[in-house]
Order: sequence, then C-alpha cells, then structure tokens
Amino acid sequence: MASNGERAYQVHQAGLGQSEGPGEWLAVTQERINAFADVTEDQQFLHVDPEACKTLSPWGVPIAHGFLTLSLLTKLAESVPQPPERLEGIVMGVNYGFDKVRFISPVKVDSRIRAGAVLTAVDARDANTLQVTKTYTVEIEGEGKPALVAEWVTRLIYG
Repeated sequence: MASNGERAYQVHQAGLGQSEGPGEWLAVTQERINAFADVTEDQQFLHVDPEACKTLSPWGVPIAHGFLTLSLLTKLAESVPQPPERLEGIVMGVNYGFDKVRFISPVKVDSRIRAGAVLTAVDARDANTLQVTKTYTVEIEGEGKPALVAEWVTRLIYG
C-alpha cells in the first residue's frame, strides 16, 4: 500500500505546469505599509511620507516595500485555489525558501494585489516529505505588469 507521501507525489507530478488561481484580492493600505516600515525600521519616504511623494517620487504616491509584497505572499497563497487532493494527508508545510524573486512593478498605496501560481517542480525527499516549487505571480489590479514573480520552495510533510 502506498504511503500518503507517495500518493501525494503522484498527484503533484500530474499537476506539473498547471496554473492555480488566481486568489482573492488584498488591499495594500498606507496603514499596512506604515506597520511594515515600523517592524523593519525602513522608514524611507517612498513608503511612509505621502506629502514628500507628491513631489519627490516618480509615482506621486507612496509605494509598498518590495519585501512587504513578498511577505504578503503567505496570505495571498492561502486563497489560491488548488486541487484538494494535493492537500490530503498534509501534517504541515515548512517554508524552505526562494530560488528566485523579482520585484517587477511597484505596488502603489491603496492598490489591490492577488496571486496565482504554477506548480513547477516536485521532488520526494523521503517517504512522507515532498519538496514543492511553485512560481507565484502577484498581480496589481488594473496594471499590465505584475508586482513580483517568485519561485517559492516548500517542504510538505504527510502523515
């Protein structure tokens, strides 16, 4: 009889190259940007000073930190629809890191963003652990270019 990890591997292999999403929209408010600036101690005017941005910024308004957009990927990914059979038997997922991250376009204050993903790799680490890579694209509502594209590597442990 196949283990949960072996079944999950087969299900993930069958999904290679398939798109997931898009997920739900999330607003990037000045309050969210300010809170991130406080936590990271990155108070650059481009993020936290709307008045200075009117004259000094090429966008005329504050923009989110690139790392804020990246950190929101955890929240954005939660709402990305995916086949339920990929989730069966998961005990936990562990963030293993990123192979590549690119910040393509700035996220202006009060924009809405959402994510979509493509399953790009799956490797069996042992009988109950998969290493899964998904390429996430975070789009900005009404914009032609995405905010970011990231190859996110996760370890999925099955029970």
